Amino acid sequence: MTIEGGEFGLIADLLAPLAAEGAFGLTDDAALLPEPPAGDGWVVTKDAMVGGVHFLPDDPPDLIARKLLRVNLSDLAAMGAVPRGYLLATAWTRETTRDWIARFVAGLAEDQAAFGVALYGGDTVSTPGPLTLSLTAFGTAPRQSLLRRNGAKAGDDVMVSGTLGDSALGLQVLQGTLETTPEHAAFLSQRYRLPEPRTALGPALVGLASAAQDISDGLLADLGHIAEHSGVGVEVHLELLPLSVAAREALVERPDLAQRPMNGGDDYELVFTAPPGLRAQLMACATATGTPITRIGRVIEGDGVTPFAAGRPLPVKGRGWQHF
Repeated sequence: MTIEGGEFGLIADLLAPLAAEGAFGLTDDAALLPEPPAGDGWVVTKDAMVGGVHFLPDDPPDLIARKLLRVNLSDLAAMGAVPRGYLLATAWTRETTRDWIARFVAGLAEDQAAFGVALYGGDTVSTPGPLTLSLTAFGTAPRQSLLRRNGAKAGDDVMVSGTLGDSALGLQVLQGTLETTPEHAAFLSQRYRLPEPRTALGPALVGLASAAQDISDGLLADLGHIAEHSGVGVEVHLELLPLSVAAREALVERPDLAQRPMNGGDDYELVFTAPPGLRAQLMACATATGTPITRIGRVIEGDGVTPFAAGRPLPVKGRGWQHF
């Protein structure tokens, strides 16, 4: 792999313009983080994306970059944190061109402006493949009221943001295993390639939600983490799950995919629990942040997650994505 200007030229020309004030133009070994707001602490998360696993070979590089950043911002939102910045590590393959990298960096620049974050440093290396990308995002949140997975109580509502299943269906569209109208195909594909991290809703849930998690591996799998760490059971009702028009019509044509909204991954919506008495306040948060939320079930005594359809327990075909 030979890139015009070499590693340091690449950093100086393409990545340095993304640098935060405390990153010193990416000219030093490390960066200086600003002081967090009074009463807040730093919240840090890290996700990696591998070519052929997390994105398709022909996905546009700017959308790959934006997805990489957004999946990390989604983790921060699930903890109630306001995003502040990130570190980036890239392992480019021999086939990666400077133009491809420039388009990748342009995607990062677009989302830096959209979400108010900046680059604080990282590393660039080469690899025989596959293309591997890693990003560490950090934000700030109140130390004493951080959203976690372990606070759900029996009687709490279970709620989700946005719509479910779009991304999993979008991947099938891109892989050629699901046919739908051109308009719906474009919508579902975009939901797979470009998730919408709920960075406004997450911090607004602090002090209201009893537990929270973002949906990356699938609703049932991720709700299972809340159930396990809170020591409770969860009931979810299939007919209550919020669906986009595109997903709803695709599922009418393909009833065999009816469980995708429950076990499909990459939604990057928030699933959270809260006492029923807070419904009005939560709906006000949804309105204020421009993020729709929907009640899909309840927390019960017991353990595990039980899905229902038409009032009866529903046998499920897998609960979500696992790497191992």
